[in-house]
Formats: sequence, structure tokens, C-alpha cells
Amino acid sequence: MIPLRDDNPTLGTSVATFVIIGVNVAAWIFVQGLGSEPALARSVCQLGAIPGALLGSVPAGVSVPLGPGLECLVGRGGWHTVLTSMFMHGGWFHILGNLWFLSVFGDNVEDAMGSLRFAVFYLVCGIAAALAHVASSPESAVPVVGASGAIGGVMGAYAVLYPRAPVHMLVTLGFYFTRMVVPAYLMLGYWFLLQILGGIPSLQGEGGGVAFWAHVGGFAAGIALLPLFRDAARVAAHRRHVAEHFGAAT
Repeated sequence: MIPLRDDNPTLGTSVATFVIIGVNVAAWIFVQGLGSEPALARSVCQLGAIPGALLGSVPAGVSVPLGPGLECLVGRGGWHTVLTSMFMHGGWFHILGNLWFLSVFGDNVEDAMGSLRFAVFYLVCGIAAALAHVASSPESAVPVVGASGAIGGVMGAYAVLYPRAPVHMLVTLGFYFTRMVVPAYLMLGYWFLLQILGGIPSLQGEGGGVAFWAHVGGFAAGIALLPLFRDAARVAAHRRHVAEHFGAAT
């Protein structure tokens, strides 16, 4: 299930959402070399969050293979990577998928908070997501990167703010493609359930390429933090705007 768009008009230009997307794109171009090597591997190693390095559970100097002829030497500490990791990505599909989800759901959450509050909310959710991953894999020497934990927080807030907002989905079943419209709570609830189911094997010591518990942690943080960041006046204004928009459309 891939969200294409939502029927949820915004109050105005979503400045913070566009800036966050721009920062991720800039990091992909200028730091990660558009996914070319050795820039990609170097950025993942140096700016990705490594649970074992943060907690000191992995000896310094341990080598982690990142690809043919590429390896990452685990250091010590590096708590700044809890922040920098959310602006790094592992490939084209990774960054495009993340930024697409952010573009669909971020603008309306920003509507409910204002640009500055939303930017802080996004960063705090990303940090919470990284810490959830560290807690779930404390002895991992593999760097974790990606904005999906922070975006998970945005999705959690969206699910609470606009549970019945129509979301247009592209549904794929093998070679069969179709479109359908579902309420946001159904699409986002299904996504959250998939993250939990996907993360269970990692708790049993089975490795994987997706930081599912970062997604879960980000989503939960978004719900928990929403009361602190939402602006009641903006939420009310958004609801009036949506009612006027669809009232005029009919």
C-alpha cells in the first residue's frame, strides 16, 4: 500500500516540510554523492548511528562490511549521530520513499503546529526513533540511517489529528495494480502493525536490513508528543478550512 495523496487541504505553504525535504536532498547530493561510492559508505559509517558504539557494547576497531571492498570501523561514542543519521540514506529508493511519505503527511501535521514547532517535533521524533533502535539492538555494530523514524512520528501525529482523512492508495498484488481510498487511521494503523511484526525477529537475534523498531519508536513518539506541540487555534482553523473547501466543492 503506497499513499499517493490525501484529501486534506492545507492552510498555506508548508515551509518546514519543504525545508526538511531540501536538507535531506542536499545531504544526499553533497555528502552522500548521490549514492556513489565511496561517499555513500563513508557517510553511512561516519554519520550513521551505531548502537554498539554508542553504548560501548562493541569493541572499538571492529570492522563491519558495507559492500564489496568497503568496510566500517566501529569507534566509540558519537552521540551526534543520533541526529545526523536521520538525514542520511542508504540508496535512491530509501530516500525517495521517505521523502514521498513526508510530502504526503508532513504538510497537514505542520498545519496543526506551525513551522517552527513542527521542525522541532520532527527532530525530537527522529531522536526518539534512533534511541528505540539502539534499545532494541544494543550490541549491533551496523550503522542505521534514514529519515523514516522521524517520518514515523509525523505519521503517528497525523493518525491522531486526521484519522478519517481520505488517503488515496496504490495497492499492488503481484503484477496486479489498483487504486483505492481509505481513511488515514486504516492505512497508518496497517503500516504500524507491519513495523511491529517486522521487528519481532530482531528481538530474537535475527538480523535484517530494516530498523523496524526505529519506525515503531518514532510513531509512538509522534503520538505521545502531539499534545505538547499541537496548536489548538491552528487545529481549529484547519478544520474550518477543510469544511469550507469541501463545502465549496459540493
